[in-house]
Amino acid sequence: MPLTKPVRRKHAHRRAIVCNGYEREDGLWDVEAKMSDVKAETVENPERGGFVSAGEAFHDMAIRFTLDRSLFIHHVEAVIDQSPFKMCPGAAGAFKQLEGTRIGPGWHRKAKEMVGGAKGCTHLHELLPILATTAIQSLWPSMEDDVMDAGAKVMLNTCRTWAQDSDVVKRYLPDHYNEEPYIA
Repeated sequence: MPLTKPVRRKHAHRRAIVCNGYEREDGLWDVEAKMSDVKAETVENPERGGFVSAGEAFHDMAIRFTLDRSLFIHHVEAVIDQSPFKMCPGAAGAFKQLEGTRIGPGWHRKAKEMVGGAKGCTHLHELLPILATTAIQSLWPSMEDDVMDAGAKVMLNTCRTWAQDSDVVKRYLPDHYNEEPYIA
């Protein structure tokens, strides 16, 4: 069901996020997220030659994780190609700290401690949960484990469907079912 028809309005901003997962020849996986912000009107910006033109990327950045089937992150590469401030690209290097971590329960919290806030870049940090979900979606079809068991390892209590007291968990993962609602 689509959203209802909005009132008359004027377009101001577009944020586009594209994520892709790739199986590599060497058995590892690359998962990439690219984000761009584009303004519909020219924006004054002294650090970008006085202004950023309408239709030109205000933000343009990407991050790549190279990981294995266990969701262990072997390599991280992040870039900020366009930003409103000249110092922004320097924050991309902080995300290398995520190398050696494993996507799974508690990973978002750990990533926030490592590269959140003033330690990194708000927008690259916003891509991390999307990258994690894209990694899981990319690897699932190729996993040797049962898809539901593999899902339980990283998805249990992350949303209503995967809640320990949901009908889906009760039906497909009875060993993980608990009639008591999960409280974070």
